[in-house]
Amino acid sequence: MTDPRDTGLVLNPKYDAAGLITAVATDRTSGELLMLAHMNAEALAATIATREAHFWSRSRGALWKKGESSGHVLHVAEIRIDCDQDAVWLIVDAAGPACHTGARSCFFRRIDGDALSPVA
Repeated sequence: MTDPRDTGLVLNPKYDAAGLITAVATDRTSGELLMLAHMNAEALAATIATREAHFWSRSRGALWKKGESSGHVLHVAEIRIDCDQDAVWLIVDAAGPACHTGARSCFFRRIDGDALSPVA
């Protein structure tokens, strides 16, 4: 029997033991993967309410709005949730680089054997 969470139309996120779900953000126009982060219930609610991406910082143990200090806000065009509601996909218009390093995407390097090389 299929879990109603898997096929139904009720938002019922399945948070992990730490109260988090995975969130990925992609560029609305290009489809480029910009970043991966985590959300708790408060971050998801803030993102839905403001249409600006909010996440839970595991390192700081605090809610943060992406671009709060840099101005590189992720404006959310669409929010999708996966089949078992434990991951969120944000389709965004980015107001600047998504990565804290200044790179457009956090995924700016590839693994080559045991080394890293920049993605062109």
